[in-house]
Amino acid sequence: MSDIERIERQLRLHDVRVLMAAVEAGSMGKAAERLHTSQPAVSRAISDLEHALGVPLVDRSPQGIQPTQYGRAIINRGLAVFDELRQGIKDIEFLSDPAAGELRIGCSESMASGLVLDVIDKLSRRHPRMSFHVATGAGPPIFEQLATRNVELVVSRMTRRITEEYLVAEKLFDDSYVVAASSKSRWARRRKIELAELLDEPWTLPPFDSFGSTLITEAFRASELKPPRAIVTTISLNMRNRLLASGRYLTMVPGFAVAPDRYPLLKKLPVKLPDSRAPVAVVTLKNRSLSPLAQLFVASLRTAARSQARPR
Repeated sequence: MSDIERIERQLRLHDVRVLMAAVEAGSMGKAAERLHTSQPAVSRAISDLEHALGVPLVDRSPQGIQPTQYGRAIINRGLAVFDELRQGIKDIEFLSDPAAGELRIGCSESMASGLVLDVIDKLSRRHPRMSFHVATGAGPPIFEQLATRNVELVVSRMTRRITEEYLVAEKLFDDSYVVAASSKSRWARRRKIELAELLDEPWTLPPFDSFGSTLITEAFRASELKPPRAIVTTISLNMRNRLLASGRYLTMVPGFAVAPDRYPLLKKLPVKLPDSRAPVAVVTLKNRSLSPLAQLFVASLRTAARSQARPR
């Protein structure tokens, strides 16, 4: 019998789950509370796992426990194992009832209120028993949600080519940032506007350290202009839209966010900006089998993206 076969016979998934819970909790006592078991049972499960593998998995101290390099290796693989098991259960549920299921999606705030919302609305109308969990964010944090398998896919505007070896990106369409205002704004009646004319207007923009703010700053600097001072800085789309509705404020948003059928009061202004095109993509983990519901969602996303890519 090889070492791998011996370990396979001794290793139990329950013990791996206990190890993951203990490391996440930081102590065996807290893990026991979360798992509704006793502290000796948690300690025994980890000891059994260490005996089966022949290496120490945690460092124990009065302050709690920390994973060793061996423990971290098992935990990282354990995340994938339990994720695949969950996916298998979802597959069975979908096969037994194709109209049901749950999908966890990551995307930006703008995408959540745009393309992703449209696809979810259409699918949920056809399949009322489907459920969707949408986690919003931008940049590295939303991709961390994907790497830790908290979401099954991410829909996002990409600023650079995906180079991480564990990610796969499928481009849906190209998009550019635009200057937008309320249809009641005095600027909405103009046929041509120079960016320099708008510097002293009231602006509402995303926070300085956000992904969108970086693109906006680059657009102004490429036009040899200093970025405008925002009167209101917010990540809240609801607040931004309420401010724009007054007719006083201007903003810069992704082009897909200016949709007459979704926000009839929001209008793209005829301002020529430096080329800020970047692909909007659906991103998944390499070698991770998508659930049937995720495959259905991606297919619907492609259909919606084709209409999104048409000039408006």
